[in-house]
Amino acid sequence: MGALTELSADQHQRVRHSSARRGPALCGILCVAVVLLLGGLANPVMAAELVMLEEDGCYWCERWDEEVGVVYHKTEEGKRAPLRRVDIHDKLPADLKFITKGGYTPTFVLVDNGRQLGRIRGYPGEDFFWGLLNQLLAKLPPQPDLSNKKTN
Repeated sequence: MGALTELSADQHQRVRHSSARRGPALCGILCVAVVLLLGGLANPVMAAELVMLEEDGCYWCERWDEEVGVVYHKTEEGKRAPLRRVDIHDKLPADLKFITKGGYTPTFVLVDNGRQLGRIRGYPGEDFFWGLLNQLLAKLPPQPDLSNKKTN
């Protein structure tokens, strides 16, 4: 406190104005950091996902749930393209605006990095579904081998 009292009125005024000039600059830097941080959270790296367009009361949606839905998340296919459910009557989320809903439920749309790679209209039964899904998944770029297997 003693250092401030020893400043002349002119020096005190310059210190105050200097701090005032740094304040907006510091605020600007902090604002940019917050925007970048929130922008990164709002726009995460997009990965492949299987979007299921469904509706309440859909017999074939319920059948898919019973035959495939209960195990989908445990399968290699489910890990490669996690399931995301969207009601066909709701507004599409902003990150799925590029999808055309169509009129059939269920419809399964494989998306990756903000683009549609293909779709399965309807549910043709468990055996046909897995085959059709694997044809779609073949359109994805190869996954890196993350196993740390060493060859001798």
